[in-house]
Amino acid sequence: MPVLLLSPWAGSIADRLDRRKLLLLTQLGALGLSATLAGLAWGGAVDEWVVIGLSGALGVTTAFAAPAQQALIASLVEEEDVPQAVALNSMTFNLARAIGPASAAAVIATLGLAWAFALNSVSYLLLVVGLLAVRPRDEERAERASLRESFRILRENPKLAVALVIVMVAGFGSDPVNTESPAFAHAFGYSDTWSGAIVGFFGLGAVTAALLVAGRVAGSRRRMGVTLAALGTGVALFSLSPWLPVGFAFLALAGFGYLGSNTAATTRLALGVSASQRGRIMALWSIAFLGLRPFASLADGAIAGTLGVRAAGVALGAPALLGAYLALRSQR
Repeated sequence: MPVLLLSPWAGSIADRLDRRKLLLLTQLGALGLSATLAGLAWGGAVDEWVVIGLSGALGVTTAFAAPAQQALIASLVEEEDVPQAVALNSMTFNLARAIGPASAAAVIATLGLAWAFALNSVSYLLLVVGLLAVRPRDEERAERASLRESFRILRENPKLAVALVIVMVAGFGSDPVNTESPAFAHAFGYSDTWSGAIVGFFGLGAVTAALLVAGRVAGSRRRMGVTLAALGTGVALFSLSPWLPVGFAFLALAGFGYLGSNTAATTRLALGVSASQRGRIMALWSIAFLGLRPFASLADGAIAGTLGVRAAGVALGAPALLGAYLALRSQR
């Protein structure tokens, strides 16, 4: 929710200030929050409201970090290399999605929850070290940047609005894998710890897509339709699969479609504006990718609670299939 509420202003700040320094501050803040959660867990002082409160505070740091991080990527490479950079950046997200839950499950099973939070806090130091090492290209900064100007950019270039819708649809389609993975594990007759494998196979498909699409400019509407169809079909077939090993193959297909469509749309956004506007447009990307996720998760949970988790997966995959149909129809 902080991402949804604060990102428009965070994007304006990212266009006016040094994005690298802004990222350093946010990552140090996230490190402190995660370390606090680890300490409270060790002291036995954690309940649901503590987790919710710290999650909200982490959302504030994410709201200010995400636009600056996405905008900074384009200043680390030449313009012709931006598609590769976006694809590789997406791959790191999905490597984390593949490796993180599985390794977290292993740490929790062997060392306990507190150690998982402690190791997570240390992980923020890696990005801090990376930010201290890189020297982004000097780019023009906005003298004045406002929320109204962000929407003016979209009015002047409707293709950017379409790309944002694709990012949102891809995020909704992937939400059942993130939100309901423990429930899916139970539905297939396995324990909670298998949720890491469920998320991991989705991430494996996404990493495969990153290796194949890296270096390509944002694709045609036909390619966008095919990748969205792969996402929606993969999530729906995984949800309906009778056996988890078969479902893993559909998860990999969904992950491939998710990253293929999301990377193409994100590249179009990054290249579709000037450097001084990139923070604001990537703030809108943050809303589409992260800020609207709570609504997807709430819908996911509500459907799963009334009709079952398999129905929730099919329902959340449907917007991706609709987007694929519209993209392919407009191509023809």
